[in-house]
Amino acid sequence: MNTAELTEKYVLGNYGRFPLSFSRGEGCWIWDEAGRKYLDFATGIAVCSLGHSPDVMRNALEEQGGKLIHCSNLYQIREQAELAEFLVEKVVERPGKVFFCNSGAEANDTLIKLARKYAFDKYGESGKSGEVITCKQSFHGRTLGGIAATGQEKVKIGFDPLLPGFLHVPFNDCETLREAVSEKTVAILFEPLQGEGGIHPATPEFLQTASDLREEFDLLLMFDEVQCGAGRSGDWCGWRTVLKDSEVNVEPDAVSWAKGLGGGFPIGAIWAADSCQAALGPGTHGSTFGGTPLGSAVSLAVLKEIEEAGLLRNVRNQEARIRKRVSEWNVPAVDSLRGLGLMLGFVLDRSVLEKNNEFRDSGKTPSLFVVGKLMEAGMLTVPAGTEVVRWLPPLNVTDGEVDTALQLFEEVVSSL
Repeated sequence: MNTAELTEKYVLGNYGRFPLSFSRGEGCWIWDEAGRKYLDFATGIAVCSLGHSPDVMRNALEEQGGKLIHCSNLYQIREQAELAEFLVEKVVERPGKVFFCNSGAEANDTLIKLARKYAFDKYGESGKSGEVITCKQSFHGRTLGGIAATGQEKVKIGFDPLLPGFLHVPFNDCETLREAVSEKTVAILFEPLQGEGGIHPATPEFLQTASDLREEFDLLLMFDEVQCGAGRSGDWCGWRTVLKDSEVNVEPDAVSWAKGLGGGFPIGAIWAADSCQAALGPGTHGSTFGGTPLGSAVSLAVLKEIEEAGLLRNVRNQEARIRKRVSEWNVPAVDSLRGLGLMLGFVLDRSVLEKNNEFRDSGKTPSLFVVGKLMEAGMLTVPAGTEVVRWLPPLNVTDGEVDTALQLFEEVVSSL
């Protein structure tokens, strides 16, 4: 049986998979089983920070794999502590502590537990009710806690009863956020740059309002940086990219990471400030595979490479190059370009695509249709909502690879 047949017969059908099976990858390129080469600007949905099979990851896997792969969190783990040190000292640059898990959903579940336990410790059973405010069109994972926190109804259908205690407000709506917060609220949680919701950056005003409400109501301000963190925005922290050209200065109480944190090796984490990290003391939370020696060593190798190779600067430079080229296009089907760093969304004009017979007959959303056409042309991208095509190339993508992507994208979308 070929891969498609094996998958159909033995793998649970919870994914809507494209008809491609890949056999190997190198840098920004990936090859299918038939030997066809693709330019990968999806990278596992912002996972492969250094592209496919980079030397630094292979070396870390080999070296650490020859020493110690797994060790229970019942014991001290040197590699885990060193990775935590990098996240505290280099990434967040504020005192705090780190908890390790396996994914972004687990990391966000940890944030929710942290907020509720922090409020319980401070106010007791008769105090705050544990309400967490998130944003509409957000995405916080596929666990029961993650879908309850997510502000998209489509992910919740069929999974009642949901975890209670969540309130969703429109993203970047300062007035509605202020009206929603009450004495029962324990935290505000949102993505500084929404990914699945359509590549929408938070505004500095929204960050400032959330920070003001934290002080007024004694709650936690928590950022989901699972997709936009670990350098993808052009800074280590996505919220700092949002605030870079403003006079607003906001810092969170806790942050979640995953995806690009391990460069393709599964790992998630949260950072919690000194003011609240004590809430998750012994016996309150855990993870069998969180922060293993192997996972920690690989993640630290990825982060050090991002730092030492100057990849944050490359992200900013490539974003500027992309924006300049796109501003010169005459492609009616592309309405606009939004996002930060190398987390960019091409907003499509549905009315233009409606003139294309193939699109009308496909029954697909604009984003899914264009992603399919790009795939036929040898370029991988992913949708972000119904009308946005997302670019998530490696942070070390080269000028030549970006130029190739721009040419392919312009040609394909223009032909529609």
